[in-house]
Amino acid sequence: MLDIDNLQVEIDAEAGLVRAIDGLKLAIERGETFALVGESGCGKSMTALALMRLLPEAGYVAGGDITIGHGRDAIDVLGLPESQMRGVRGGRIAMIFQEPSTSLNPVMKIGQQIVEAIEAHTELRGSAARAKAIDWLKRVGIPEPERRIDEYPFRMSGGQKQRVMIAIALAAEPDFLVADEPTTALDVTIQAQILDLLKDLQREQRMGMLLITHDLAVVSGMAQRVALMYAGQIIEVAPAAEFFAAPKHPYARALLRALPGGERRDGPLEAIAGTVPPLTQRFAGCRFAPRCSQAMAHCATTLPALDEVAPRHQVRCLLYAPGATAPLAAAAAPSAAAVTATPAPAGRGAPLLEVQDLRVRFAIRGGVLQRPKGWFDAVGGVSFQVAQGETLALVGESGCGKTTTGKAIVQLLRRIATIEGSALLEGRDLFAMQGAELLAARRQVQIIFQDPFASLNPRMRVAEILDEGLAALQPDLDASERGRRIERLTDQVGLRRDALSRYPHEFSGGQRQRIAIARALAVQPRLIVCDEPTSALDVSVQAQILNLLRELQRELGVSYLFITHNIGVVEYIADRVAVMRAGRIEEQGACADVLARPTREYTRTLLAAVPRLQSA
Repeated sequence: MLDIDNLQVEIDAEAGLVRAIDGLKLAIERGETFALVGESGCGKSMTALALMRLLPEAGYVAGGDITIGHGRDAIDVLGLPESQMRGVRGGRIAMIFQEPSTSLNPVMKIGQQIVEAIEAHTELRGSAARAKAIDWLKRVGIPEPERRIDEYPFRMSGGQKQRVMIAIALAAEPDFLVADEPTTALDVTIQAQILDLLKDLQREQRMGMLLITHDLAVVSGMAQRVALMYAGQIIEVAPAAEFFAAPKHPYARALLRALPGGERRDGPLEAIAGTVPPLTQRFAGCRFAPRCSQAMAHCATTLPALDEVAPRHQVRCLLYAPGATAPLAAAAAPSAAAVTATPAPAGRGAPLLEVQDLRVRFAIRGGVLQRPKGWFDAVGGVSFQVAQGETLALVGESGCGKTTTGKAIVQLLRRIATIEGSALLEGRDLFAMQGAELLAARRQVQIIFQDPFASLNPRMRVAEILDEGLAALQPDLDASERGRRIERLTDQVGLRRDALSRYPHEFSGGQRQRIAIARALAVQPRLIVCDEPTSALDVSVQAQILNLLRELQRELGVSYLFITHNIGVVEYIADRVAVMRAGRIEEQGACADVLARPTREYTRTLLAAVPRLQSA
């Protein structure tokens, strides 16, 4: 179905020539799900964009071939004129993009955007195309599709926007699908529905799929084969079952040990030190060697080949070069630091935040003058406490009110919603604060937003973004002290120092999320509302961020209201859990009790949908 031969993609950037993809070879069979995994900045999304011929303006294919189909039906993707490529793009091969907020047209109703794809690539028109669009909205789990089809993207939650993106990509029923983080913003129940839907479509149409994701549990349940990518190269390719049962490359083993879960609560996750190297340099040896715990002297000077170590299992590592006899079994064990580390203390301090009967209502407007026609209760009477030094996880399906609850607490809905109830920060009601008192409270309570691209100013460099909050909320710091703190923050969240001089659009989705986390941490708040802070991060960086959040909690006593759909993260970091449904809390209690012995049927359904590594 898809053959990529020696693909090379380069980007002419200000810092120099970036070799984003270097000699990529992949062959994906019809009806197969092939997973491409690896850290942010390794070239996964650039591979997807090259397949669709949607590279950024400064990017180009420097060499190689991409072929879709076989025999007479074969299409040379790189050789087609753009006029013919438009028919292939969306018809024969479609793509689910990573960030729905930047992929959906904000001035078009979602129904118009789905109908546009249907009419461009099928025979359906008018009311028939609209009926098909409604059917797709229903299939991807959008409630009330007959009404929601006429809404604009901004009226939908992050997960709902991602579902719309999936509906657009699948509406023309393509032969091949490139899915770039297709379930990142989805809760576990909708994720399970979408993954089942993709499996059904593959069975019906023998559709091939390139799945790009950092969720290794999803990969283990979906993919037949897995390719691990690092710094623009494939470093391990194997059947999925073999990859998870016996990974060969040191990088692959480190990724699996970095996965969060309840069994790892007693110590830090095994994060991989350092970052992906800049791709502007010429490499003399193994690209992973500076971060590898098993690196040998000649790893820095010898380029490893992609050697076959078993049938259909290839590894790019000098440990497996012909004649190598290095012992590998011991390397899979956890590091001594991970075993002997002491656990972070559970939060048992005095209540820092007390939310009592919180209600958030939005006006439903219509007509030419957009007058209120009714009210929508997004949050309908929520009460909970977050103690000093404690992490309360808020979980539930997309659209249940988790993000609205967090935004209400940090005073971001005052002018657009009616808020009732109280949110007491050490006895002072946040909802009653004004002026200087509210400004002081903003230093104490910060938020990490779900969508990093939409929350970062595209006209400001990273250094300016991080400095803005410090200058506004900590005016006592001079410029040099703010500069030193900003440099420390970039190190803490796993960014290189040269990132400070770049703009948000120059980063991958995971790198942008690290910038957003650094901005929230800059003023050293006492409470952070974490709205899906690791959803856009790959496994190794997620481990770094979770370790960082726990370390800050241990050292500074900071508290977290942690909004997430990743149950593995909840098991690792949360002291208590509150499960939300339709604007209300269904169940809350100690993390171990709720996850191991849920009392409500909804909680049991939610936990049953959580993907797990099949080799575990």
